[in-house]
Amino acid sequence: MWVNVSLLTDATHADALSEALMDHGALSVSVEDAQAGTEAETPQFGEPGSAATPLWQQSRVVALFEPGDDLPGRVAAACQAIGLDDLPDFELSEVAEQNWVQLTQSQFDPIRINDRLWIVPSWHVAPDAQAINIELDPGLAFGTGSHPTTYLCLQWLCETVRSGPLGNPSVLDYGCGSGILAIAAAKLGAASVLGVDIDDRALESARYNAERNRVELSLRHSQQALNETFDLVVANILTNPLCVLAPLLAGRVAAGGRLALSGVLESQAQQVIAAYAPYIALAVGATHEGWCRLEGRS
Repeated sequence: MWVNVSLLTDATHADALSEALMDHGALSVSVEDAQAGTEAETPQFGEPGSAATPLWQQSRVVALFEPGDDLPGRVAAACQAIGLDDLPDFELSEVAEQNWVQLTQSQFDPIRINDRLWIVPSWHVAPDAQAINIELDPGLAFGTGSHPTTYLCLQWLCETVRSGPLGNPSVLDYGCGSGILAIAAAKLGAASVLGVDIDDRALESARYNAERNRVELSLRHSQQALNETFDLVVANILTNPLCVLAPLLAGRVAAGGRLALSGVLESQAQQVIAAYAPYIALAVGATHEGWCRLEGRS
């Protein structure tokens, strides 16, 4: 049995508080976006044209402790050690002894996108051996197929890579994360696929996942020049960076090509549509669990 201690702080104190909690007996500490899942959610990494912020302005620090005497006293001492005289509100919750590997795996079952495409963790047998099956395990980079935005993008790729006047298209996956969309595009029949990301760990993950799925991807850091155009451009990021990237992403769509954007809450759709209006007309193509996919044609 262990105990989780969860408390809110700001970006100025998150790192120091994490270290102080470790100094006062924490076994591990994680820092999360306190606004995750809301319109105030922000990316951890800086995007082109925006100032990079090391941590979220409002962060949730979660520390794991062994059960012991006076955990509130340890938390108070950690706060005082970094100059926080006013103790933030915090919550204690018990964490039961479990088989963590088995528990983690149990949270990730095969995901059916449609009859044509499945996402299958390595510890499962593919439910439909005749479908296109992407072998993908959860890791450091975003993209397992379970998030509504990834699901919306995978559905779009199934529709656009399979049919239409473009035929075997060239595809750009901007913000490729684990590489799930880029791998899907390649398996669905794209002639060429380029994945771009701002995070070196994501590019490593995408490269590893591409090798496991026996597909060829080109991968590039977002700091490198991107001058080519593509038949299909897909970006599953967040609203604010999507708006900043409007000139770049719209400019990568070849004549007659198509653009799909996700990572956008339904309430944020008009903000993104307005940001792209000078370059390409967007409309809501599909929605799922409060998120939407925006689509446009060059």
